[in-house]
Amino acid sequence: MSRILARNLHGHVVRVIGQQIVNGELTPGTVLPREDLLAEQMGVSRTALREGLRVLAAKGLVEARPKVGTRIREEVCWQQLDADVLAWRCAHMPEADFVGKLVELREIIEPAAAATAARRCDGPHFERLEQAFHAMEAAADMDAWASADLAFHKAVLDATQNDLMSSLFAVVDTALGMYFEMSARSAKQFNYSLPHHRKVFEAIRKRQPEAARRAMQRMIVDSRENMETGKRPS
Repeated sequence: MSRILARNLHGHVVRVIGQQIVNGELTPGTVLPREDLLAEQMGVSRTALREGLRVLAAKGLVEARPKVGTRIREEVCWQQLDADVLAWRCAHMPEADFVGKLVELREIIEPAAAATAARRCDGPHFERLEQAFHAMEAAADMDAWASADLAFHKAVLDATQNDLMSSLFAVVDTALGMYFEMSARSAKQFNYSLPHHRKVFEAIRKRQPEAARRAMQRMIVDSRENMETGKRPS
């Protein structure tokens, strides 16, 4: 078996069992079938199954106990900021819960990031921010818009020149990408929020931290209102 095929098989184990755990099909305390039976059910080798279960254990979703087997762990044990766990949760989370939690996350992080970016943004970081903004201006459809929108917010966090901030974005980019797409879909016009992005962009360009903070905060509030009402606020 090639290394690529082996990775695909254990990745299959991770995705299938991980999604079943996160969406509640496999509940905490449930013991998975014996290794040989589970491998047969999933159509993978026992080696691929073991590797997949090790990955799930590292994510806090399962634990192996002697004489018991592999047991599903309580949600409190999950690595909530793991990229896969977060993506699976977002995919199965009720839309209202998803929106509420993402708005809270954004309100905590992004206004401060915009203010910091206005203080620290240098030439290369500003170029990436400018490219993302112009891509938003040029977006001809919702997919292009959502991709450019995500790139813009990533560029803002990168412009803080805080490695921890950039790393945090790498963790939540899947969730934010889903959020931006949902926001665009719920609006009458997918690029309705371009003026808010322009204000953030201009405040960072002019090195105005408080203006950048306020503009980002207003953008988040506007996005939340749009998603709650399903139309562009007056």
